[in-house]
Amino acid sequence: MRGLDPKAYENYATFCRLDYPEYELLFCVSDPDDPAVPVIENLIRNFPGRSISLLVGTEHWGANEKVNKLCRLAREAKYDLLVISDSDICVDSNYLRTVVAPFRDPKVGAVTCMYAGVAEHQLGAELEAVGAASDFSAGVLVARSLQGMTFAMGSTMATTRGRLAEIGGFESLADQHSDDFELGRRIAAGGWKVDLSGYVVCTMYPARTTHNYFEHQLRWARTTRECRPWGYLGMVLTYGLPWSLAAALVAPSWTVAACYLGGYVVLRFLMAWTVGVWGLRDAVLRRKLWLVPVRDALAFLVWLTSFSSRRIQWRGLEFNVANGRMIPVASRVMAAADSSVNESV
Repeated sequence: MRGLDPKAYENYATFCRLDYPEYELLFCVSDPDDPAVPVIENLIRNFPGRSISLLVGTEHWGANEKVNKLCRLAREAKYDLLVISDSDICVDSNYLRTVVAPFRDPKVGAVTCMYAGVAEHQLGAELEAVGAASDFSAGVLVARSLQGMTFAMGSTMATTRGRLAEIGGFESLADQHSDDFELGRRIAAGGWKVDLSGYVVCTMYPARTTHNYFEHQLRWARTTRECRPWGYLGMVLTYGLPWSLAAALVAPSWTVAACYLGGYVVLRFLMAWTVGVWGLRDAVLRRKLWLVPVRDALAFLVWLTSFSSRRIQWRGLEFNVANGRMIPVASRVMAAADSSVNESV
């Protein structure tokens, strides 16, 4: 936990109403003054029959503050099955039963879930929801079809203590930006199956300015480029809008140009509807389907811009990302300063 997401208490409360015989719910914050603390304390008071713990403070294992918290949560948890969720997720009562069911197969090492969105009525939030449902989710399904599931998503990461220990625990991920991706990748590399659950969680998209939206997408893009560089480069072939516009510009007639553009619109909307509306039942995409071409145009611009630097901004701090690892910019500056002092001495 860090800070408060929209409808924070309501989201947390859904995890207290799970139809499962025995489980515990653990939260962790770094700072006792974090605004999430009184909300979680209120949750504990309102659900006295549920085992809920609030942990405050973590050791510093690496640059990723979220993973530092996961290190402590994993040590404090008393059960073998560990189910990790982002803080902006809400679920229904069948969530836990559905997510842990694949572990009946001894070959399963991890389970993850896709997500549908609830967005505030603001353009930046709606663009993020539309992109996740119409593009990101489609990419997940294509990856599973072509090479199988070799990654996890932060919306839900479920694994066992044994599998976690085999990859060196969360401590081994403490400098990784895409810790969810890396957790699934390492478990799959160990010969275990990563299962994509049929359960779809609900995630919240807060209001963002267009600038904040672009910066958020750019952070994701740059970290994806570091995790899967060749696949990321090949994404240029998947951007239908710029290719359709380029084809229309060199088309021999207006009719042929219209066919190129019309083909893009029909195929893109059909894919978005099939995956996001019919498959995920994403209510935001259903209402805002017309935003898909707008999002595609911005996504191509983000893709181009992502090659300009490896620097990202995350929770008010700046990092360089190399091979998926987060390197605090301040640390580099301090290291350079120390080196200059040593050389002078």
